[in-house]
Amino acid sequence: MATLTSITNTKTNMAAISTGAIDENDCKKPETFVLVEPYEECDAERQVCLSKRMIEFQEHLTERTSHLLGYHLNLSCNHLMDLSPLLRFHINNVGDPFKESNLGLHSKKFEVEVLDWFAQLWEIEKDEYWGYVTNGGTEGNLQALLLGRELLPDGILYTSRESHYSIFKAARMYRMDYQIISTLTTGEIDCDDLRAKLILNKDKPAIINVNIGTTFKGAIDDLDLIIKTLEECGFSDKQFYIHCDAALYGLITPFLGQAPKISFKKPISSVSVSAHKLLGSAMPCGVHITRKRYIGLFSESIEYIATVDATISGSRNGHTPIFIWYVLNIKGYKGIQQDVRKCLMNARYLRDGLRNAGISTMLNEMSIVVVFERPLDHEFLNYWQLSCLENMAHVVVMPHVTIKMLDDFLDDLVQKRNIWYDGYGDVQPPCLAKDIGVSNCSCLDHGNGLIDGN
Repeated sequence: MATLTSITNTKTNMAAISTGAIDENDCKKPETFVLVEPYEECDAERQVCLSKRMIEFQEHLTERTSHLLGYHLNLSCNHLMDLSPLLRFHINNVGDPFKESNLGLHSKKFEVEVLDWFAQLWEIEKDEYWGYVTNGGTEGNLQALLLGRELLPDGILYTSRESHYSIFKAARMYRMDYQIISTLTTGEIDCDDLRAKLILNKDKPAIINVNIGTTFKGAIDDLDLIIKTLEECGFSDKQFYIHCDAALYGLITPFLGQAPKISFKKPISSVSVSAHKLLGSAMPCGVHITRKRYIGLFSESIEYIATVDATISGSRNGHTPIFIWYVLNIKGYKGIQQDVRKCLMNARYLRDGLRNAGISTMLNEMSIVVVFERPLDHEFLNYWQLSCLENMAHVVVMPHVTIKMLDDFLDDLVQKRNIWYDGYGDVQPPCLAKDIGVSNCSCLDHGNGLIDGN
């Protein structure tokens, strides 16, 4: 509610704009968005100010898009402009995507077509799966682990220490007992440690989170070895629940012939993927698929919306299923495969460039995440929007990342690095042997420690 003071200030500010008493450049600051009450006498000036702010913000986004390398986002979304007329409509996919409701403004037919596409990709029959389009990978993980807890109320969650933070969030939210499993240098789960912890808790069911691509290193847990480990420890398929967190790599590994397969023909229970990552979307979104026979555990009929709901979120974005459907139709299987191959090739290009510059670097097999020593300059990190962990940083080579972007990044990094480590004075490049392996470390003890390849 507007106070008398805010109304008075608003009138004064708008009047000042109209007379030129306030610098019109104030309207251009993207970091300042003041909400004010509109007044008829200021409508024209207000609209000019709002338009300027939106233009400035678009320019800000354009600049930031051209220098984003550290996050799992595909920023190639221009093709979605074809769908802009849909923004005139409220589209709400409340409830179960397979059930009608008395709210007719939904896109559930598009959503089900998207779900069918992913069900086929992950090898589960139409009449055997259930799922929905989520708000992103975190919601998919929350949905999956809630289902796991309901199926196995006294089960223990096992997840690697390099799992996405949403897994630990879910454990806290649902008050689940959990065990953190060690990882190999690659970031992959250590199945020897998993085995040891399973044996210690063999009297309780196991809820396993399998990372199909860890957030920071892009490591892929060995699903087949995890299943074998469970069986060797005496767990029947009724005593474990396996969730595959495939946020990014759920749309990478299926397009690589030599990659481990995500398949419901194996004793897995659910898979979640983020659609705004490899596919690209103007809004965060994802897909969650599970076995249909599980979902009756917590679905319920809601009289108010005249439908059944088993989703985490209730009201759901009805635009994003159309975005996903549209991209899948434009790209198709071959188009996505081309994107995957380009990303892999460009990731190797960046790895080789970093190594040639004497920089500690690791790239896992079948990965598009290049890990390297953390840059020392905070402004450099912000400019390239790099994600960091301890002494490491990474670049995620997504479809929007071009060779020119990588060349510009390499040139900038090598130039700045020469300044940071000038003559190897008191500051030296960090040793990353324990983080990425001795063979990938170029520190003074384990590598040549070259600056600019010299």
